[in-house]
Amino acid sequence: MRVLVIGAGPAGARCAERLAEGGARVTLAGAEPALPYDRVSLGRVLAGEAEAPALITHGPARLRALGIRFLPATRIVALDRAARVARDARGAALPYNRAVIATGSEAVRLPLPGAALPGVFLYRSIADVHAMRRAASGGARAVVVGGGLLGLEAAASLSRLGARVTVVHAAGHPMERQLDAEAGALLARELGATRRLRFEMPAVTAAIEGAAQAEAVVLADGRRIPCDLVVMAVGVRPSVALAREAGLVVRRGIAVDAAMRSSDPAILAIGECAEHEGEVCGLVAPALAMAEAAAATLRGAAAGYAKRPDAAALKVAGVAVWSAGEIAPAAAEAVTLSDEEAGLHRRLWLREGRLVGAVLYGDTADAPFYLDLLASGRPVAPFRAGLAFARAEAA
Repeated sequence: MRVLVIGAGPAGARCAERLAEGGARVTLAGAEPALPYDRVSLGRVLAGEAEAPALITHGPARLRALGIRFLPATRIVALDRAARVARDARGAALPYNRAVIATGSEAVRLPLPGAALPGVFLYRSIADVHAMRRAASGGARAVVVGGGLLGLEAAASLSRLGARVTVVHAAGHPMERQLDAEAGALLARELGATRRLRFEMPAVTAAIEGAAQAEAVVLADGRRIPCDLVVMAVGVRPSVALAREAGLVVRRGIAVDAAMRSSDPAILAIGECAEHEGEVCGLVAPALAMAEAAAATLRGAAAGYAKRPDAAALKVAGVAVWSAGEIAPAAAEAVTLSDEEAGLHRRLWLREGRLVGAVLYGDTADAPFYLDLLASGRPVAPFRAGLAFARAEAA
């Protein structure tokens, strides 16, 4: 069986590896000129803690050993579903028996005046990171637009390079999708003290000013923040243009079933470009689980993708943060354990006697315990009194 995997990110590379191990003839096409690499660790390269080669997950020797034909700098632009032939941007034809779309997602560039100026960067690829490192040298003034997971990672990494960083965030605290207000405030305070990050929250970016390149970020209230570079980290959107042009069913992402099959059974989709049961994943763990499920499907196995509660883990400036499930949901009871002086915060949300969401700040050792409760949905009444202390008190 000839399988074409389109996209060499973590999900695509994992799927290609599993298929090759099962005896399939696999072609892995990556749009970037680089070998498959660990995109999750881009912050280490941006901070100067590692160089790009250290992130490579599948080098030439490993690809050869697996028998994977790897095509870097190969952007697939069309799928002829009837003939089962893909075409790249140069017009080359790539026949397949089955195809797996793993095109991931695209970083959002806000449609603002000045957004296309030189010195305005997205934070998505190894090429983006190299360009940002060059621009941030010599104590540059940097503005990071967006205080989510990627924005804080970019801001902390730029600070380690010696840049003076301001984070502009539309919400009242950073990582509002993963943290409650108290944990977010603790994180902002810690990053201000240890990484010298300055926060403007809540604040809306209205424009980027500059002649030859970005020189200032203008906020909606008229304030100007002088800068030498701007990083937009305001989210991603699934990369679905190829699937849509091919006539596959696309909603927010490429619609797939639990076997990762799209509306064309010869084409599967995995990772951030796929939509399963109305949801699009944004973390590496579910993307890799989808890759395993797709490989199993193509090997004829019955196992499918089973969604688990989303969990996000972040470590910035030595602070561990973890969250999973619903964060600050309506119609839920909150259980809180907090020691602000020690930099510890824990908030749990219960509905109908079951855990539906959790935030851990400063000490995340009990994360597996809470993730198991979220996934199993078992009642917490028998150990509710010790729930905030996790396994130590809830046995």
